[in-house]
Amino acid sequence: MAWAYLALAIGFEICGTVALKLSNGFAQVLPSLVILPAYAVSFVFLTFAVKSIPISVAYAVWSGVGIAVISLIGMAWFREPVSPAKLAFIAVIVIGIIGLHIADRYAHV
Repeated sequence: MAWAYLALAIGFEICGTVALKLSNGFAQVLPSLVILPAYAVSFVFLTFAVKSIPISVAYAVWSGVGIAVISLIGMAWFREPVSPAKLAFIAVIVIGIIGLHIADRYAHV
């Protein structure tokens, strides 16, 4: 269940970050109203997740997946520049997340 909580935390963090961009500096009301609740719910689920997942793994996964997904959303939805280097470094983040997850599994053996 902890990983489901972490996935929900990531989803709400991504939602809050997209709303942050869409708010246009708080000029757009609806996205502005989404930001704080989305981040708050994200932290609630992250808090539940770290009851069972080591904080070093949970926080790295939460932030890393958030960074990678927001970067991809930025390129796809907000037409941010795409470069081979940017894609390569997103891949490095994903590899690091997978590595942390694998290392954590073997640490408990």
